[in-house]
Amino acid sequence: MIIDLRSDTVTKPTKRMLEAMMSARVGDDVFREDPTVNELEERLAKMFGKEKALFFPSGSMANQIAIKLHTNPGEQVICDKYAHIYNYEVGGVAFHSAASCKLIDGNRGMFTAEQVIEAINPPEYYYSQSSLVEVENTTNKGGGACWDFKEFENIKKVCKANNLGFHIDGARIWNAMVAKNETTLQYGNVFDTISVCLSKGLGCPVGSVLIGDEDIMKQSLSLRKLFGGNMRQIGYLATAGLYALDNNIERLADDHKRAKEIGEVLSKLQIIKKIEPIETNIVIFELNDDVDETQFLNNLNEKNIRIIGMGSNKLRMVTHLDYTDQMHDKLMGVLKSL
Repeated sequence: MIIDLRSDTVTKPTKRMLEAMMSARVGDDVFREDPTVNELEERLAKMFGKEKALFFPSGSMANQIAIKLHTNPGEQVICDKYAHIYNYEVGGVAFHSAASCKLIDGNRGMFTAEQVIEAINPPEYYYSQSSLVEVENTTNKGGGACWDFKEFENIKKVCKANNLGFHIDGARIWNAMVAKNETTLQYGNVFDTISVCLSKGLGCPVGSVLIGDEDIMKQSLSLRKLFGGNMRQIGYLATAGLYALDNNIERLADDHKRAKEIGEVLSKLQIIKKIEPIETNIVIFELNDDVDETQFLNNLNEKNIRIIGMGSNKLRMVTHLDYTDQMHDKLMGVLKSL
């Protein structure tokens, strides 16, 4: 039994999800004739109170096209120093949109409306024009932290007053909504564009969806084609998304519970220096200075436990759909023995 806690992207479709996928109605989506992907897009747009949604093969592509929809070359995106679009999307902001990032020194990937105001560039011609504020919920590098929704509303007021777009990278937005008892319509009322991932906590094999109103999304289809993201009979993948929306959202609370239980065990180990507060399914912890990170990882690997080393003695575990009670019991026993 291999216990893989490197990410919630390692999950495989369940038997019932696969059965749904194999019975999907499909068509050519380049002609916009795949009935199942059309159904998924319409459903998600309605859930968030928006007019349009578009399926993408990855969250990075959805985010990068959102940035391109909001910006012109030479303009600037305001985001946190921990932002996924800045750290883990291969410099796509610069490459695809010819835009730059103004980084905010936030707290665990989150910042305040006041910090946004400070980050907006002056209007003089020799400054890059600030055009977009981007946030991430939950925050990946922040250890699955959830924003206070009131801060989103405060930032929205700043964006509206300064003619800035507002985009959310919702790679783990479902985890945030379950943890904070929030609704999709709340997000739709605040954000101009929303990317939601189906292949992390919801357990789909592929897919993210970008959601927004018609005015901001009107170029999204042609940009997806430009990025090489158009596909054909993708109803098989869209069916997995529909199944996940019906069956895999509420169960995210189980992942959160197990993550917190892992944190409780880690907190009792003398070799652990620090554990980030655990709100959802991500556990980030730091080993004492005298503990060798590579040796620690190798010791777990020998017991068929896979986790991520983030460097500087910081490590990460992520609970997910394929992490069973049996795996949890074994992991807890191994951790207690360290």
